Amino acid sequence: MTAPMRIERDDLSRPQVLALLREHLDDMHARSPPGSVHALDLSGLRRPDISFWTVWDGATLLGCGALRELDPAHGEVKSMRTPKALRGRGAARAMLAHIVDTARARGYRRLSLETGAQAAFAPAHGLYQRFGFAFCGAFGDYADDPNSVFMTRVP
Repeated sequence: MTAPMRIERDDLSRPQVLALLREHLDDMHARSPPGSVHALDLSGLRRPDISFWTVWDGATLLGCGALRELDPAHGEVKSMRTPKALRGRGAARAMLAHIVDTARARGYRRLSLETGAQAAFAPAHGLYQRFGFAFCGAFGDYADDPNSVFMTRVP
């Protein structure tokens, strides 16, 4: 019997994590025009208002995700990513459940996200909808952008 996936608070220093974040940023820049990429780089993920986690199966990195506190009642899902070669194992569901649970425990009354509008993002839209997220307008510092989809839910 194999050990279940585990989610860890991460300090963004392990080579596997850095490689996954590089894949994430490269992919976002390849899919979205300049000015429409809202993925955070390392310095952005290390800000004090961001909590960052990774999900593992043994020594194999299955994904990452982050939660940004916009204000004491509103959080934002950031940096959800699963390596292309390891998709379909449930890591994104596990990470999103962890983020939703953390938002609820923090007392957030709203949890929102921004993701791409292109067809390649449809699986992400579906995952978010299964977790109760609904499409909404721009929030926080975002502006309306035809290349972005905004979603929100009450944790």
